[in-house]
Amino acid sequence: MYRAEPVTEESERTAFRKAEKKYKIYYDNAKKKKIPRPVDLSEVIDFRSILESFKRSGDLPDGVFELKCDFNLPVFGLVSRPGFYFIPSALSVEEQCRWITESLTTFPQPPNRTNHNAIYGPIQDLFLAAKEGKILVEEDKLPENFDSEVNLDQTDANAPHWNFVKEINESWCRDACKSVSASVLLRKLRWSTLGLQFDWSRRSYNVALPHKKIPDKLCMLAKRMAAPAMPCGEEFHPEAAIVNYFGLGDMLGGHLDDMEKDWSKPIVSISLGCKAIFLLGGKSREQTPIAMFLRSGDVMLMAGEARECFHGVPRIFTDPENTEITPLESQFSDEDHTSFLDYIQTSRININIRQVF
Repeated sequence: MYRAEPVTEESERTAFRKAEKKYKIYYDNAKKKKIPRPVDLSEVIDFRSILESFKRSGDLPDGVFELKCDFNLPVFGLVSRPGFYFIPSALSVEEQCRWITESLTTFPQPPNRTNHNAIYGPIQDLFLAAKEGKILVEEDKLPENFDSEVNLDQTDANAPHWNFVKEINESWCRDACKSVSASVLLRKLRWSTLGLQFDWSRRSYNVALPHKKIPDKLCMLAKRMAAPAMPCGEEFHPEAAIVNYFGLGDMLGGHLDDMEKDWSKPIVSISLGCKAIFLLGGKSREQTPIAMFLRSGDVMLMAGEARECFHGVPRIFTDPENTEITPLESQFSDEDHTSFLDYIQTSRININIRQVF
């Protein structure tokens, strides 16, 4: 799904890399407390502010246009990036909370694959295990008759054998087994794949890998959001998706999404959680990228020429003053949803849906 070029001395000097370094989070130590270094955000496009101004006066800044289409929300484009469209505040707060919940509980479930599969095998109910304070322990090292909860698909003979347990005896586990808390694994969750599964080692979709169809309601949402960027008379067919999970200090380096057959069909990118900066470059890393804010509920579409543009996320804002997730905090305030609130207060989730064939 992603194609990132090797990092070389030459690539470190490109315009795209310079922009990544400009917006990446750096810290200054002040009495043993890490303080984020100030960053100049004056050149970052703010589509939400543009939307508010547009509603008041109908005016748009230079280089930004409104796409004239049969859609119930304003859709903006950039003159310099054909095929790129931005739909600010596309999702209601209720929709945002629904897809945050699904992204943490349902989407990482086997047979969907995550970045944890290579080490731990398919993990069942990771979010619930983290909520309950469980620990993942290597199965072969457990004492006989130890009360554990099998977390993997037993039909996969090659999968690593790890189990969730509620507590461990430190004296035997320190020397006899490997273990990791579910809460640590949740924070280290970086991606999960839906629908057709992507084989990262071969950099191609592998239709033979077990998978579940993308949930119908997510398909419906993707089809609705993709409509402004679709060729006339055609319908978007969601076949694969990747869910990215970002935490404090995480970034997504500049890359291309180039493994789908028909680039006239858009990638539908949904932002959830903490605010982020998105860089949209050109067809070469030498072209200076355009920086813009992504907030929870925003949707981006990349189709046609925009599919050939390098892009990435150099920064997410996890400090309370800049996360801009107050509506989510209100929605997740009841006791049943505090675990979701704890997660999303310092995290960003991105769901991007693709038509593969």
